[in-house]
Amino acid sequence: MRCAAPGRVNLIGEHTDYSGGFVMPVAIDFRTVASIRPRNDAQILLSSDNMGEQVSYPADPLPTVARKHWSDYPMGVAWSLAQEGVRVGGFDLSLAGNVPLGAGLSSSASIEVATALALLALAGAALPLATIALACQRAENAFVGARSGIMDQFIACAGQQDHALLLDCRSLEYRLLPIPSHVRLIICNSMVKHEHAGGEYNARRAEVEEGTRILHRRWPSIVALRDATEEQLVECRQQMPENVFRRCRHIITENKRVQLAASALERGDLPAFGVLMAEAHRSIRDDFEASCSELDTLVEIASRIPGCYGARMTGGGFGGCTVNLVEESKAQQFRQAIHSQYRASTGIDADIYLCRASAGATRIS
Repeated sequence: MRCAAPGRVNLIGEHTDYSGGFVMPVAIDFRTVASIRPRNDAQILLSSDNMGEQVSYPADPLPTVARKHWSDYPMGVAWSLAQEGVRVGGFDLSLAGNVPLGAGLSSSASIEVATALALLALAGAALPLATIALACQRAENAFVGARSGIMDQFIACAGQQDHALLLDCRSLEYRLLPIPSHVRLIICNSMVKHEHAGGEYNARRAEVEEGTRILHRRWPSIVALRDATEEQLVECRQQMPENVFRRCRHIITENKRVQLAASALERGDLPAFGVLMAEAHRSIRDDFEASCSELDTLVEIASRIPGCYGARMTGGGFGGCTVNLVEESKAQQFRQAIHSQYRASTGIDADIYLCRASAGATRIS
């Protein structure tokens, strides 16, 4: 049995998911394929084509502690699904994929969701897509130790071809937004690798939670930053460290931008969408401080190339990629120009990916 799940790129809405806010991800045509078969010896054998490695675990009891190893992602999913009553005993699971690792395109969620579908197929079980996404998020949060929100796992489950999703990360309600056929998504990998399990990402999340607690003490109805206004934040400015204030300001303004961007996409106003992408990049660079000089350079270069509607950093930040909306007829010229200009500026040979919005996870017959 084989199952596949895509990577993703987020058009706008960064670090808003874990504060119950709004995001606009797109599943892309890079994916992880999980192949599974049962064993009868109560052992789990995991192999990764990309890592060139095999590891084994006991099937009973399942481990409850991460090894700080790539196998934590599939094992975390097995652990999480067991909490939903899905247990399969021993199995061989082989993973192979082309989602770039450490680029901010959510290779981890792609692995998790492909593994979840494979385990469900082996168990002869079915769960709603939202439940699968939440189980995979729990694997990453509670087992792996990366405090990511629900966006990555949800889009890997529910992505639709030629569409972005406007996702409400609190209710998990979403609506589809058409990606115009004359536009290509071009992802530029800065080649600065980022890591989610610890470090700056978790520090930013802790700052956001500190600011939310301060706001909640003043207004108990504020349980997440999506509930707060800029005016309320300004009223509490003297009660919070400046860095916490700026982190919160990014998220509160970003939630507004996502909803404005959804309206722009629905009416086909790509120039307006591009302006919002530029504002979002400035906010995450200056207020959230989650960009880096290489990402900023890519965005600056892209903004000068003909045919580019908008560009910004995408993903958790501190490295990874930019996402660019580019006129189809100018896509190849854009690719060549940004590659050569980035190399001239930084000495780095960037990977440039021409992508389309793709479908979510599926079982491969």
